[in-house]
Amino acid sequence: MKHLSKDDRLQLMKFVCSFAWADLHVRSSERTMVHKLVKKLKLGDDEKKQVEQWLKVPPPAEEVDPNSVPRVHRQLFLETVRELIASDGEIAPGEAENYALFEQLMK
Repeated sequence: MKHLSKDDRLQLMKFVCSFAWADLHVRSSERTMVHKLVKKLKLGDDEKKQVEQWLKVPPPAEEVDPNSVPRVHRQLFLETVRELIASDGEIAPGEAENYALFEQLMK
């Protein structure tokens, strides 16, 4: 994750927050994971505020385009999103379906 640019880190968080909303509810365990990622990625204050906004209202769908993820980062995005959807101990059918589609589009 250290090799991600500022824009790539924010894009990763946009995808993560989008998946947190997949079941129409951001659970506390998902919120906790997002906050851990924010620290791990060393996001700035403006970026942290943006992430908090995405936890209140999901990012617009048109801004979460798998084709916009650089090929070199796709595996990292997949792994991070998979970690998020499993963070609450259960993977809802909608989350599994969205992840499967995401995985197909990222390959």
